Amino acid sequence: MKGLPQKRTGFFHARRLGNLSPAAACLIYGLLGFWTLIVLFPLYWLFVTSFKLPIDVAYPPKYLPFVDFQPSLSAWRYIFVDLGNDTLRPYFNSVVVATISTLLAVLTGSMAAYGLSRIEYKPRIASILAFILLLIAASGAIMFFHVDWRIAAVAALAIFFLAARALGRYWRAHLGNGDILFWMISQRILPPVVAALPIYVMFQQLGLLDTRFALIVTYMTVNLPIVVWLMYDFFAGIPRDLEESAALDGASRYRIFLQIVLPLAKPGLIATSLLVLILAWNEYLLALFLSTANAQTMPILVAAQNGTRGPQWWYMSALIVIMIAPVVALTVATQKYIAKGLLLGAVKG
Repeated sequence: MKGLPQKRTGFFHARRLGNLSPAAACLIYGLLGFWTLIVLFPLYWLFVTSFKLPIDVAYPPKYLPFVDFQPSLSAWRYIFVDLGNDTLRPYFNSVVVATISTLLAVLTGSMAAYGLSRIEYKPRIASILAFILLLIAASGAIMFFHVDWRIAAVAALAIFFLAARALGRYWRAHLGNGDILFWMISQRILPPVVAALPIYVMFQQLGLLDTRFALIVTYMTVNLPIVVWLMYDFFAGIPRDLEESAALDGASRYRIFLQIVLPLAKPGLIATSLLVLILAWNEYLLALFLSTANAQTMPILVAAQNGTRGPQWWYMSALIVIMIAPVVALTVATQKYIAKGLLLGAVKG
C-alpha cells in the first residue's frame, strides 16, 4: 500500500521482530559451535586415547578410530582386570571422601553463612589474641616438653575460659561480620602446600595417616570457606520478612533454617555443593601428603601412571575417563539448578 513502510527482507534483516537476522544467526551459532568443539575436543581426545595401543599414541597424532588406528581394549583390560582392586579401591576412596567431605562442608558452612547473614557477631580482638597465644603455648609444650596433647589442649582451653571470664569486661575492641568473612576466605587464598606439612605432622601424631577420616576432615576444612563465602550471598538475598512471620508463629531458628531458608536457597546450595564436590574429587596435593596405599584416591592413581618409561597416556586416559564420568553426569543432572544459582549470584553481585 502506498505510503506504508515496506517490509525489509534479506540475509542481513530479521524476518520478525525479536528474531535474529540470518547473518547474525549464522555468526553467533557458528561461534558457539566452534567454541563447543574447542571445549569438547579434550574429552574426545581422552576417550579416543584410552582405546589406543602405545604405538598409536606416538607421532603423528591419530584422531579417528577405524580410520587412523584400530581401537583396542588393552588399556581398559589393564585398568579393570590386571590392576583390579588397585583401581577399585582408589575409586571407592574418592567417592567416599569427596561425598562425605562435601556434605559436611556444605552443612556446616551453610549454617555458618546463615548465622553471619542474620546475627551480628562482635568477637573481642583480645580474646582472639589470647586464644592464639595459648594455642602456640600448647603446641610448644607438646613439641619441646613432650606433654600429652590432650592434657595440653585441656589446660589451654581452661586458661582461656578463665581469663575471658575474669578479664572479658575490660576487652573493648571487637571485629564485625565482614572481618569474619574476610578471614574465612583468606584461609582459602593461602596455598595448601603451606599447611600440608603441619597437617601431616598432626595426623602422624594422632596415628591417622593413610585413612579416609584424615582426608575427609582435611577436605572439609579446606573447602569450608568457599561454602561460607558463596552461601552468605544467597542467604543475604532472602527477605527477612518470611523468617519473622514464621518466628511469630512459634517456629524455632533451626526450623526456619531447614524448612524456609534452605528451600529458597536450593539453586545456590546445589551449585555450591557441586563446586565443592569437584574440588574434593580432584584434590591432589593433600591426598599426596596424607595417603599412601589404603586411602589413595584417583588423582594419585592417575599420577602414578607416569612411570620410568614416561607417561603411560593410554592408561592415564582410561583412568581419567572413569574419573570424570560421575562429575559430568552430576553436572548434566543438576544443570538447571546450577544455571539458576549462578544467575542469582550474578544478579546479587
